[in-house]
Amino acid sequence: MGLFSNRIPKESLKPGDHIYSWRVYVYAHHGIYVGDNTVIHFTRGQGQEVGTGTVLDHLIRVSMKNSRELCPDCSTKLPESHGVVSSCLNCFLGGGILYRFEYDVSPALFIAKVRGGTCTLAKSDDDDTVVHRATQLLGHGFRCYNVFKSNCEDFAIYCKTGLLVVEQGLIGQSGQAVSIIGGPAATVFSTPIRLLTTNVYGMATIAVGIYCASRYIADIGNRMDVVKVEVDVLASSLATGRIEVVHVD
Repeated sequence: MGLFSNRIPKESLKPGDHIYSWRVYVYAHHGIYVGDNTVIHFTRGQGQEVGTGTVLDHLIRVSMKNSRELCPDCSTKLPESHGVVSSCLNCFLGGGILYRFEYDVSPALFIAKVRGGTCTLAKSDDDDTVVHRATQLLGHGFRCYNVFKSNCEDFAIYCKTGLLVVEQGLIGQSGQAVSIIGGPAATVFSTPIRLLTTNVYGMATIAVGIYCASRYIADIGNRMDVVKVEVDVLASSLATGRIEVVHVD
């Protein structure tokens, strides 16, 4: 792991790892490696990992070099609608590069990694617990899919930490969602600073500072609107169609 890249070789993978692969520059697909060349991940189905109804969906499909060449076993597991599914590592990567998401990073490293969706301040639970959560949710789904409030990264973070956002407001716990929203927001909020300085570099520095601060504050490791939820409770709630967040000490 390094400051500039979380890229790893396949040989270093171990069950319980939170992995991801970039589809386009602003979006990565996340999942939990459970061993035996298998990844459990949250998706809307083949070619519908985001499902925004915008050009972003097309760009993601194009970027997945192997999206039309899924192995027979994996192609039968992908649902028509969103759900938690398993696939082999190669199909999960879709021709992309393998990266490992980092947990319990220092504030300095977190801020230094300007692009969101690569690390968090939160601590991970042990690998066996992570794999248990992922396998328990396999086939059940994970809340109601939403690119900003409940996406593949939110699922992987829950499996690693057991944490869920209590009230699904603007965003869930996804770092890449925060980045997508935080960039334009930083530009808007930094606009009044132009009254104090006309220096282009100064304004850019201020905008970047606001952006990094928003990422830091919204990180799952800092937020106050999260609770620890037993996976059995979550799976049961999904089965009944009524999700009840229960705090676990």
